[in-house]
Amino acid sequence: MRAQVSQISAVTAAAAHVLCLAGLAAAHALAGHGALVSNPPLSLRLLVVCEAPVVIAVFSYLRRDRKSCSFIKAAARGLIGLPVGALLNAFGAIVLGAPVGIKYWTVTIYWSLLMSLFTFVPAACVFGASKIDWQNVLSHSIYFSPTDADNYMISAPCHGAVLGAWLGAWPMPLDWERPWQEWPICVTYGAVAGYLVGMTLSLVLIAVHKRRVRAKSD
Repeated sequence: MRAQVSQISAVTAAAAHVLCLAGLAAAHALAGHGALVSNPPLSLRLLVVCEAPVVIAVFSYLRRDRKSCSFIKAAARGLIGLPVGALLNAFGAIVLGAPVGIKYWTVTIYWSLLMSLFTFVPAACVFGASKIDWQNVLSHSIYFSPTDADNYMISAPCHGAVLGAWLGAWPMPLDWERPWQEWPICVTYGAVAGYLVGMTLSLVLIAVHKRRVRAKSD
């Protein structure tokens, strides 16, 4: 069953993305310049710790069907979705060739949690267990047909993070012998870059959608 839609303005969407970006910026400031290369576990841990409460709070506030779902319930869905999404992201990364040695366990766990915040947690907070909404948000068709603003907010950053992580993995097998080629440093750079591009794209799509709606109403 599809959750009831609550209208989200472009300003609200922009504010939500700015808050999520602030979480990433805070983690970067605490870790220090170049920390992802020099100390990946610390940098990834700070990213998860700073970003998790922001993402869960923001998207719990933007939850659908507010009459039957409180903020606390939406936040609980996000907390449950965090490890579930991390397991799915870790499984996907390992299937695609991520190293599985003991020395990589810590960074793989932190990276998977961060990817879950980019991909799984927002949808868990907003949609809950609505199968139709999950299908819509995971589909590429949202870019070619009008949809709800929150679909754009969740889908574009999610797809951007996944695509960015995949592109970021390309330098790993090359014999350049650079420290940033280690797992999951370049993959994390790619995921964050893709996430930011997805945020920007979602705002553009929302603005275009709102303009189309106004044009039709006129």
